[in-house]
Amino acid sequence: MIAVSSPHSLVNSRLLEILACPKDKGNLFYVADEEMLYNPRLQMRYEVRQGIPVMLIDEATIVNQVEHERIMAKVAQLNLKPTF
Repeated sequence: MIAVSSPHSLVNSRLLEILACPKDKGNLFYVADEEMLYNPRLQMRYEVRQGIPVMLIDEATIVNQVEHERIMAKVAQLNLKPTF
């Protein structure tokens, strides 16, 4: 089961089990309270809107190193598991 940090915009857990980054095909971290899926390898965040992941590369945001470290600290603190 994929851990989530809050029920703001919950993505279906079965979907999370198979969801991959469209750019590098790797796994993602779902940070529910920030309504995003995060790819730490590429430092890309994908929005989740009303429970629906927006997995369009053109709409993803590349985060800077400070933001990457903040997100990864949160992932570690909440013990979030990657998709698939």
